[in-house]
Amino acid sequence: MLTLAATTTLLGATACSLDNSTGPNGYLSDLAFSTAPAGLDLVSSSYATSSDNGMPWGGPGRGPGGGPGMGGFMGGGLGDAFIGNAAPGRGPHGGPFGIRIDASCLFAAGTGDLTCGPTVKNGLTVTSIYTIKNAAGTAQSAIDSVTTNSIRVRTTVTGTATRSRDGSVTATVNNSGDRTVTGLAAGSAQRTVNGTSRGNETATGTNRDGKTFSSVRTAADTTTGLVIPVSATAQTYPTAGTVIRRMKVIMTIDGSSSTKDRREVLTYNGSATAKLQITENGATKNCTVPLPRGRPNCS
Repeated sequence: MLTLAATTTLLGATACSLDNSTGPNGYLSDLAFSTAPAGLDLVSSSYATSSDNGMPWGGPGRGPGGGPGMGGFMGGGLGDAFIGNAAPGRGPHGGPFGIRIDASCLFAAGTGDLTCGPTVKNGLTVTSIYTIKNAAGTAQSAIDSVTTNSIRVRTTVTGTATRSRDGSVTATVNNSGDRTVTGLAAGSAQRTVNGTSRGNETATGTNRDGKTFSSVRTAADTTTGLVIPVSATAQTYPTAGTVIRRMKVIMTIDGSSSTKDRREVLTYNGSATAKLQITENGATKNCTVPLPRGRPNCS
């Protein structure tokens, strides 16, 4: 359990967290940025994969603390492919933004779409629709390891999730994602990614201290023109494009409310250093991110 003193120390040590919380529980809102809304990792987004198995945030005093998220990025961190940490590989199944689709998904020749689900995970219903095409733009019923060149995936995640460890937090979830990856054919030298995602988690429950809380956490992102080289042997990182990420937290605990919003704009320019602009509640910092796998350095 984090004490107030410990939490304040951790937040102060995080170079790219801005102290602009509103309300007496503003520092607790900062902790709410340490993970993304429940189930957002089940859609295609820039937010890092979660280990919570679709469970909602446990409230103040639970989960990772000390800033906005893993590596200085909010929402649990940045996805591996966005920071140069994806495994190398070529073809549609391998490399950054590679895709694998379950064999049980159903193809509809009339629409050219492949539908997976619905499936249920911790109370969340997940449905994904894939559109697979070759370089000529012809729809394919399944991924071909040689000729598939582009895949669009649209995913929805809705339902009510609980924390399975103790059942003390319940949240309604409404998430969606839409991403298109081109350049997946085996001979392609690079891939291009465009997409959006949105997540909403409205939770009520008690924290470790037995205090009643409620929170509304929203997250969204837009990936535009992201270009990443591919290699069969080496990890690669994006060389062009922009990723815009946004989160907002409204939290009430013991009758006291606080609100905080954060925006991250990550720009790749072909060098080994990406530019990052972070805005929290109207205050902005300009940062750089060494590639691959670097942490933000903020002025």
